[in-house]
Amino acid sequence: MEDEKLFQVALSMVPGLGDITIKTLISYCGSAKDVFKKNKNQLFKIPGIGQIIASKILSFKDFSLAETEIEKCIKHKIEVISFTDSAYPKKLKHAPDSPTVLFYRGEASLNNPKTVAIVGTRKSTEYGREFTDEIIKKLAAHEVLIVSGLAYGIDINAHKSALKYGLKTIGVMASGLDIIYPSIHRGTAVEMLKQGGLLTEHMLGVTPEAHHFPARNRVIAGMCDVIIVVEAATKGGALITAEIANSYSRDVFALPGDVGKKHSAGCNNLIKSNKAHLLTSINDIEYIMNWETQSQDSGKASKIHDLALLSPDEKTVVETLKLTADGMILDELSWKSQIPLNKLASILLQLEFGGMVKTIPGKKYKLN
Repeated sequence: MEDEKLFQVALSMVPGLGDITIKTLISYCGSAKDVFKKNKNQLFKIPGIGQIIASKILSFKDFSLAETEIEKCIKHKIEVISFTDSAYPKKLKHAPDSPTVLFYRGEASLNNPKTVAIVGTRKSTEYGREFTDEIIKKLAAHEVLIVSGLAYGIDINAHKSALKYGLKTIGVMASGLDIIYPSIHRGTAVEMLKQGGLLTEHMLGVTPEAHHFPARNRVIAGMCDVIIVVEAATKGGALITAEIANSYSRDVFALPGDVGKKHSAGCNNLIKSNKAHLLTSINDIEYIMNWETQSQDSGKASKIHDLALLSPDEKTVVETLKLTADGMILDELSWKSQIPLNKLASILLQLEFGGMVKTIPGKKYKLN
């Protein structure tokens, strides 16, 4: 059994340790295993670690609990994904309060190039359900991963439409993977295991307590590029997800609805307060996110320069951008290419004029 994973699970079992504290401990100590090797004085030197937390770490001795949990996951074909694993959702990793450990069962990558969350009221209308189906049908051209919470209403309709149009879909749960909630959605959940998967931060046997749902929403918001709110009242989980997404600098879109209708008030307020882009069709997402389908991409082939015509520095920038599909911010690109910022800006401008590079949301640059 992999030691580091075992000790990361063990840290998550220490009472009173939150995800931010655990990641701070691992950062300062070098590994989860080394956290448990520190004495009290060494732990006190870590920011935010006081008498109570240090005592709880030092008193934790039953590592067999973590070992048993991992063995149960192996038996049920559940993947234990720690924060340091390459399979961990890279977008979620940037959220300060992201879970230290995730439990996943499925066949879809959690790092799809384009990931969209679709959330909304549990008391959805025909208007909301039809729009959800139509937007997912159009998103199929972008081969997006659809993420939602397996809940009644818009959530379950998003999962069903994704399955219908051949898109992979992930259900983020507020319980252990052995407890499907609501149970009426078990059939859809089983289908999703073959065309997506189920994801949670909770160990087996954990029931869906009320406080787990807002925490679940941060996982939905954090792992996505785009969050779509289809229908929402003035309060509810969909609005919590939208607020978290805004705090993570994710792009939120909301479907406008009839003024005065309860199920439209939340979406209308998001748009009115500039917390969400107005969404009327797939064109709005494609424009804001600068997304293009494969057919649109191929139509731009004539704009691409022959690499042989590029200067050495331009070639270096192109080769550096090939390292990621998500794009790079200017500082990262400068560091990885070893080209000074003042020089890099003019190179990028020339490459943009030539159609080789484009800017994307988040002030990033990527290959066209």
